[in-house]
Amino acid sequence: MRGTPTTNGSVVEWTATGRLAAMSATANRPEETYSYLGPAGTFTEAALAQVPQAAGATWHPVNNVGQALDDVVTGRSIAAMIAIENTVEGGVSASQDALATIPNLRIIGEYLVHVNFVLVAKPGTKLADVRVINAHPVAYAQTHLWLDKHLPEHGHIPSTSNVTAAESLFDNDLADAAIAPPTITNHHDLDVLADNIGDNPNAQTRFVLVSRTTVVPAPTGSDKTSIIAELPDDNAGRLLEMLEQFATRGVNMSLLESRPIGDALGRYRFVIDLDGHVRDERVADALLGLKRFSPSVIFLGSYPRADKLPITVTPRYDNHAFQDARAWLDGLLG
Repeated sequence: MRGTPTTNGSVVEWTATGRLAAMSATANRPEETYSYLGPAGTFTEAALAQVPQAAGATWHPVNNVGQALDDVVTGRSIAAMIAIENTVEGGVSASQDALATIPNLRIIGEYLVHVNFVLVAKPGTKLADVRVINAHPVAYAQTHLWLDKHLPEHGHIPSTSNVTAAESLFDNDLADAAIAPPTITNHHDLDVLADNIGDNPNAQTRFVLVSRTTVVPAPTGSDKTSIIAELPDDNAGRLLEMLEQFATRGVNMSLLESRPIGDALGRYRFVIDLDGHVRDERVADALLGLKRFSPSVIFLGSYPRADKLPITVTPRYDNHAFQDARAWLDGLLG
């Protein structure tokens, strides 16, 4: 691994020299392995560099999200870092679907990484020579405005990761160029044909660290709760009924995305992030209401927010309000 992360709060940016500090901070602990989308140099690796517990542990690069989570389920790794959301394309569907279908997983942390991209090619290649581009689908989606303007007739070959896209240029002649992280030239002898080609200069990708089911940590006051829920049927108003479980208890949603269940057309599950912790009275009460309503609710975890922003609620939705209401009812019942 090459490239040194500089940390700004909970967001990592990459510089051009050195070695990941997280990998050399302590002696290697082979019994503690973390899986991440490889090979070395990916944004996922940059997210893993933010995990204090991963310093000095073994980092295992994998080819896809399914393999990373399988490492966790089978015990080959104690946790896996996966991308879950980005500011341009929204939710990462492969990760969301995997979390919905692989049981006994728990999100234990989230991390933010600023992302930008360069267009690279083998030495001697000119921009005018580029006809086909190799790129990870998410990176491709985040650079389509630049590509449409400068290479309007290009073709696209999907890759499993941003770094693999660049490496493929040496393995075959199917693509003329690749979209990759800016640090790719630290790893491979490639020419940068264009830099800063991302459509959004402020783009971030949100990553989550996933482990096996574990004890829910205590609230910090700046927490997020992730769940996946299904509607009971496709009758009119069902989505509104589900959303009311949160609205009537003052629980804000920071993410709401639908994903097809796959067993029939029109059947969807919803990936939801809630502001707050499951031990917060309002969140717990909302989940109880959701459980009565939904035939399937998957609790993915409550964990500290990457941005460290405190969660604020109006007094009628704070813990004391729910506790006072319960005490009032208990008094009525004697």
